[in-house]
Amino acid sequence: MSDLTKKALAASLKELLEEKSIRKITVGEICDRCGVRRQTFYYHFSDLPELVEWICCSEAEAAIQKNRNYATWEEGFYDVFLLAKKEKAFIMNIYHGVSRDTLERYLCNLTKPLLKHVVDEVASSLHIEDVTESDKDFVARFYTVAFVDVMIGWVDRSMQEDPKAIIGHLSPLVKGTIPNALTAYSGRN
Repeated sequence: MSDLTKKALAASLKELLEEKSIRKITVGEICDRCGVRRQTFYYHFSDLPELVEWICCSEAEAAIQKNRNYATWEEGFYDVFLLAKKEKAFIMNIYHGVSRDTLERYLCNLTKPLLKHVVDEVASSLHIEDVTESDKDFVARFYTVAFVDVMIGWVDRSMQEDPKAIIGHLSPLVKGTIPNALTAYSGRN
């Protein structure tokens, strides 16, 4: 029942975002639209930004679930672009209506698990066992920040660029430098 309620609140927010800015949407309006009490909203979320973050994370997780490895990371990232494009009104409303920080946090939550899995897989495939979890996490965070900046720039330009072209620019960087970074960290500790 809990996920159904969260999904109903999310759907209500998305419908309202088609009509007006997120700054003008209240928790009461979201609750009225899906037929739940405000108390129910606050049982699940502390505020509107938390609902926005939940929407972003749950949808992104579903989008990249099948492409979380080194061989298919490009497809996973492409799925993130497609999801953002499909949810353009939602994304643009967050970007212009809430804050860049909120969008960055959303995109980081979206991409870091994908990149962490890729980093772990590369370390395993290269038989690098002496790289610490902290170092692997740092490499994943580094790439997360880079990917998020690329995506924020894409959103800032109204999602005009072809995501495949963007990924085409990223691919040589990732394929060459993640293995090199992990090899460089190997033996340091």
